[in-house]
Amino acid sequence: MISKQQLKPLIMYLLADIICAGAGMGVPIFCILLGFPLGWLLTKGIISPTANLAPSLRKLLKLSLLSSVVTFLLMILIWGSAILLLFDNSSDFQNFGHPMILYDPKISFIGWLILMIIISPFLQLLTTIFASFITLLTRLERISM
Repeated sequence: MISKQQLKPLIMYLLADIICAGAGMGVPIFCILLGFPLGWLLTKGIISPTANLAPSLRKLLKLSLLSSVVTFLLMILIWGSAILLLFDNSSDFQNFGHPMILYDPKISFIGWLILMIIISPFLQLLTTIFASFITLLTRLERISM
């Protein structure tokens, strides 16, 4: 169950993720870039310099995965209806508006959907974890000095 204290940051993140997806017009480049400040904020808010790191790192990974799942669900909401075009024989994949990255219109369309729905949330997870690691590293260096 989510407490009232946890609900406010979750709603703020949902709004930020929706705005980032809208700013990219459905292409989640800004959602991926949102992982950098998110990782910084998560590390600043969760990990105290004197605490045991293992439970904090587990919580950090869980929250990073949660943010990636939110983006995944948002991408399903945006691009999920386009999956139905794969089963329509009269679909015009060439004029859908996606880049022809694999030279064949239908295969390029499938690659585009995989990129938008699966790979982009995973890239956001990687940016969040990377920013968390860098923030944690700089905090630990300040403590040891």
